[in-house]
Amino acid sequence: MINSAVILAAGMGTRLRGEIADIPKGFLRLGERSIIEESIERLGAAGIGDIVIVTGHCAEHYERLAAGQGGCVRTVHNPLFAESGSMYSLYCAREAIAGDFLLLESDLIYEPRALTELLAAPAPDAILLSGPTGAGDEVWVETCDGKLVGMSKDRDALSGDIAGELVGISRISTALFALMQDVAGKAFEESLRYDYETDCLVAAAALRPIACPVIADLAWSEIDDPGHLRRARERVYPQIIAAASRAK
Repeated sequence: MINSAVILAAGMGTRLRGEIADIPKGFLRLGERSIIEESIERLGAAGIGDIVIVTGHCAEHYERLAAGQGGCVRTVHNPLFAESGSMYSLYCAREAIAGDFLLLESDLIYEPRALTELLAAPAPDAILLSGPTGAGDEVWVETCDGKLVGMSKDRDALSGDIAGELVGISRISTALFALMQDVAGKAFEESLRYDYETDCLVAAAALRPIACPVIADLAWSEIDDPGHLRRARERVYPQIIAAASRAK
């Protein structure tokens, strides 16, 4: 059973500066609470009792949030957030992680079944995919026999079977995380701007199989820019609320 999750929340959210001012992206509100609070609640409902948030920009917001979560949420800071990529943020949390974990991004909204179906997947390592969203800025995932081969925002750069879009929720075993740290450690000798998904996971997949389960009709969205935010408010978030109501 997986009991831990890591949420990457160090980004500066530069494309949303006009919308969020001096708060991190995770503190955007589409409903009564921030999207990071909703994500924490969904993780708890899925049986995740230990959540590590990797902070960077406006870290104090997450530190205050963690202080009010009864000990189930901890923070780890990436002091080089302005000059590093997402894999370095995950690397900063290596001492705080014990065992297999779920890996998420802070700017996601998603249906609860994104977690439950990924947790139920038989593979120890898996990245969740969806069907086409038309959201713009998609990361397409190439697979072979259901296993990760490549990822790119340029679909034409991938030559094999395009299984779906990367959601940003992954299941990482202890063995895979150790491999990712080894791969990233070598990459960091050249640059800290190294992403966990398109760079590190793709490199690790050449050495260890990573499953790519697909929920074709999943309602979800990342929120990276004003267009994503409008789509989330007007379309995706109402779909998520409706799905939650049907599930009760």
